[in-house]
Amino acid sequence: MIKETLEQLGFSKKEVEIYLAIIKLDQATASLIAKETDVNRTTVYDILEELMSKGIVSKIKKANKTFFYALPPNKLTDYLEREKREFSKKIETQKAKMEKIMPELLSLQNLHSINKPKVQFFEGEKGMREAYEDSLLADGVIRAYANVEEMHKGLPDFFPEYYKRRSEAGIHIRAILPQNQASIDRASKDSEEMRTTKFLPQEKMTFSPEINIYNNKVLIASWKESMAVVIESKELADFHKLMYDLLWDSF
Repeated sequence: MIKETLEQLGFSKKEVEIYLAIIKLDQATASLIAKETDVNRTTVYDILEELMSKGIVSKIKKANKTFFYALPPNKLTDYLEREKREFSKKIETQKAKMEKIMPELLSLQNLHSINKPKVQFFEGEKGMREAYEDSLLADGVIRAYANVEEMHKGLPDFFPEYYKRRSEAGIHIRAILPQNQASIDRASKDSEEMRTTKFLPQEKMTFSPEINIYNNKVLIASWKESMAVVIESKELADFHKLMYDLLWDSF
């Protein structure tokens, strides 16, 4: 379990092997670590340098010999905090560079394609998250057909935070939901999550996919197939808005 977790945190197999060997040995020379791990001494030195740079291993000289030892395990948390700060800094730098070239990128866009329908396809959990991020750019109300039970199965850790961010952005949603318990429970939070809900009139009426209509876009998500499509077309969006409003006003 320890090995798997350390590898998930970004340590290589040999880094993990050598780090755990040092903990076991308390203090050890590179030669002893190489013997314990069956890793050649040159590689051991390289990995020890890497572990020291990460702040989880240190060294001390005794009788003209260099001994390596593991720092307290909470240094692993310190390492992750440093990685987090460095990653955030890197993302901010990349974002600034992207914003700098954005005007030029937009100027290169084919102006003749601006009014044509655009279709984006998203697949898998990461792709579907990206599709829903687009809906946070909605200007005005989102019209939605949604089955909360299926949504939360498809992206179990995404939607509570998404609801919060949508509300903070001041984006209201009108939702037509089937009568299942998850949808009913979610509707109880309508006020705080800036949502108005209507339920299909009969319990047997249900559906799995979700459709969101906003701006000039239609987002269609298939939870069973883990895929989503965002269609940008004023004609199609206006049609779906008309059909949605007719249904909304009917019950």
